[in-house]
Amino acid sequence: MKELWKGNEALAEAAVRAGCQAFFGYPITPQTELLEYMATRMPELSRVFLQAESEIGAINMVYGAACAGVRAMTSSSSPGISLMQEGMSYIAGSEVPAVVVDIMRGGPGLGNIQPSQADYFQITRSAGHGDYHPIVLAPGTVQEAVDLMMLTFDLAFRYRHLVILAGDGMLGQMMEAVEMPPFADLPAAQHEWAVGAGGEHAPRIITSLYLAAERLEEVNLRLQAKLETIRQAEQRWEVTSTEDADLLIVAFGTVGRIAKSAMRQARARGLRVGLFRPISLWPFPFDALRAAAARAKSVLVVEMNAGQMLEDVRLALGERKPIRFLGRMGGVIPLPDEILAELQHMSGHQAGYQTGRHNGRVHTDALRAGARTATR
Repeated sequence: MKELWKGNEALAEAAVRAGCQAFFGYPITPQTELLEYMATRMPELSRVFLQAESEIGAINMVYGAACAGVRAMTSSSSPGISLMQEGMSYIAGSEVPAVVVDIMRGGPGLGNIQPSQADYFQITRSAGHGDYHPIVLAPGTVQEAVDLMMLTFDLAFRYRHLVILAGDGMLGQMMEAVEMPPFADLPAAQHEWAVGAGGEHAPRIITSLYLAAERLEEVNLRLQAKLETIRQAEQRWEVTSTEDADLLIVAFGTVGRIAKSAMRQARARGLRVGLFRPISLWPFPFDALRAAAARAKSVLVVEMNAGQMLEDVRLALGERKPIRFLGRMGGVIPLPDEILAELQHMSGHQAGYQTGRHNGRVHTDALRAGARTATR
């Protein structure tokens, strides 16, 4: 049965049903309702809730609980996620499972409390120092946020790795009809790698400190092998109407659903437009994007930032075809009409190179070097 849920609260309830045993967090808009919901719900189920003294305290409490094999998580928004970076690196270096929810807001600095996608770099490139990537999932609807929230803990424990669910203030604050899944059945046995087993078990030590260079390199090589396994197995994406598309939109998260509306409007006007929506931001679905773009004459990347996923799109497609970018920043949400106008422009201008800002939008054409030379 579907019920009306606010995004943040739906994420919290989904985490509870996924078996979250301990939540540590600190309030920051626009994700605070998630923490508030957990403050009531977790004690009801005799589970652990603790409001930490800071985001730094929260992520390190998650780290400690994760070392004990507990399903632990935290949530925050962009400046808070920045403060958690060191703790995330410790989690990755220690190879323990943990879940973080990031409801992104405008920046840099304190910015504002409006929705943004400008955390893409800080959550996909490493989320902390060292050679690693967290698994990053980006839902586009509240229902998908619930479904992916159920998946996060499974992925975290399958790979003993950090998983980030990346939404934005729009997703966290909107209300939609959601069908909640049943409570997950969790294994009763303790994880063999976890500390604190007691009894006849030998003491277990979890650390990310390896002073000998050769030993740390061994750890890093093992981590890279795991990341390659994740890269091959955990790519997720959605394609819509790409089979006959002359123009392809690439957008993630809530912007992906806005782009889908623009795509439908464009098709109603006779433009053959398709949509590629990455769901896993890391591992990014490079091969799937290449396949979706194979027929398209040009590509439009739409984001609520200055062009961060754009770099991954360029890595995927290289100079095979023109790539145009439409970005809104500071919490401004791109509208379907804006995207449609860009598509109409592209349909009549398949070549050319320009960069500029009009009405607050950032847009660029990134074309092959030959085309660039011809239009200077």
